[in-house]
Amino acid sequence: MPRGNPTAQTIASEKYQKKAGYKVKGFKLKGDIAERFAEACDKNGEAQAVVITRFMEQYIKETEGSKS
Repeated sequence: MPRGNPTAQTIASEKYQKKAGYKVKGFKLKGDIAERFAEACDKNGEAQAVVITRFMEQYIKETEGSKS
């Protein structure tokens, strides 16, 4: 349950994200890399989360293939 006085939309969003299996990942990056990445995503009209997810999927496929 969200803290404070959440709106109905906040509660519904959190419920959906839990059901869909979303997880929050937190990590630190050097500022210049994070800024350049955000700018590149904006320039290409893509959300940062979408691009990071694509990179993660690609990495998983590459590493699973190298274990054989």
